[in-house]
Amino acid sequence: MRCTLGVDVGTSSTKGVLTDADGVILATATRAHDVDRPRSGWVEMDGRIWWDEFIAIARELLSAHPDAEIAGVGVSGMGPCVLLADENDEPVRPAILYGVDTRAAAQITRMTEEIGEDEIARVGGSILTSQAAGAKIAWIADEEPEAFARAKRLFMPASWLARRLTGAYVLDHQSASQTSPLYDIEGERWHEPWWQRYAEGIEQPPLLWAGDIAGGVSDEASVLTGIPAGTPVIAGTIDAWTEAVSVGAHEVGDLMLMYGTTMFLIATGEQTLRTPSMWTTAGAFVGTRNLAGGLSTSGALTAWLKDLSGADYAQLLAEAEASGPGARGLLMLPYFAGERTPIQDPDARGVIAGLTLEHSRGDLYRAALEATALGVRHNVETMRAAGAEIRRIVAVGGGTQGRLWLQVVSDVTGLVQEVPRTTIGASYGAAFLAAVATADGDAPLITGWNPVTDRIEPDPALRETYDALFDRYLRLYAGTKDVAHELAAEQRRPS
Repeated sequence: MRCTLGVDVGTSSTKGVLTDADGVILATATRAHDVDRPRSGWVEMDGRIWWDEFIAIARELLSAHPDAEIAGVGVSGMGPCVLLADENDEPVRPAILYGVDTRAAAQITRMTEEIGEDEIARVGGSILTSQAAGAKIAWIADEEPEAFARAKRLFMPASWLARRLTGAYVLDHQSASQTSPLYDIEGERWHEPWWQRYAEGIEQPPLLWAGDIAGGVSDEASVLTGIPAGTPVIAGTIDAWTEAVSVGAHEVGDLMLMYGTTMFLIATGEQTLRTPSMWTTAGAFVGTRNLAGGLSTSGALTAWLKDLSGADYAQLLAEAEASGPGARGLLMLPYFAGERTPIQDPDARGVIAGLTLEHSRGDLYRAALEATALGVRHNVETMRAAGAEIRRIVAVGGGTQGRLWLQVVSDVTGLVQEVPRTTIGASYGAAFLAAVATADGDAPLITGWNPVTDRIEPDPALRETYDALFDRYLRLYAGTKDVAHELAAEQRRPS
């Protein structure tokens, strides 16, 4: 039985899927993990865990179907991350994660002053923010010079897995385009002057596209994983883009909403659109460009409330539905881990306004769902103002299993959301890319693998309610910003 295997390294777990040639899921496997937060604003992880979890997942999937003939392996992972390794591929320090890690503020300021904001945006597409992996490389050079001196190679989760599986040292264009300011988006190549200035001594990984084959599984990796030697492995890319592939939301005019620990949005077009408050990136495929955004908390916020209240999700969802639109006069800012787009404010903080003694945990949970929806609306309106043409919205990720959250997002944004049959996420997209790369004859289409099975329509009767709430949402941030920044400064002081 011809199959493909896809594995994605996420923020809170690594997930794997085994699919047949028609995209039917034969088996899944998950390994949970935690990130480390050694200081306020720091989010990192031991990169060696990624390979250990891949081995365990591959063996579990293959043992579930010993008759599976693995045609290809897909890899994916959170990002942009910075994992620097020495000449023997040993990490020199824990991997620094994507935009939720805000440690490089001083480097962002310095690099922007040295190069100029307009020039950074002209070459790379985006100004420097907490999402910029290049600034985090500069942070290691500044703050941990001994580790930086040993660093010879740059990896992200997908490229780390590809390296371990095949021995190939590569990075995909999409991931590279988020290594700002080290990538030239129009030239689709590393920007040599800035690489030498900020990443000197690190070997530039050759660039591939997400679905390109990086190499074949080595004999050593075959022994560890059980995957036959020589099996093709794709280069892969960042999880949000692989999730977009998994639901077919990577065509011009598509917008993907990824419901996960964080919320991610990707609008796909043919032109390079630039706006200071969003991320301009290369697409997963040749000839495409993306305008992307992300909330620092979404599922993380609802999980926090679940843990705090001691209730399970089913209880909280039922109580939130009973609370009703507007959460009985509560309004929440979801900036509990700072915020990425569109405010680009790592020192933003969560706010709950309107609390009374009569409010319940269901009201709080409803306010949290609405807060993430309001954040999505803020991003969508910013994308459209920058020139993005959004024709179709597709929802993906674990949060799509809860109908209420989907409905709240549609009601708040006024957007119809399409939900495909399979919303397992990036691991499925990675398996699909591997199937395309190794197809005998005609390559499969994602519409055949994963057709749309549901549509979420906004309730027009709630438009006025949510328009008013969105106005208050914007004003609440503006009105509390200074105090939040003062509190963030207090939180950074050593205890």
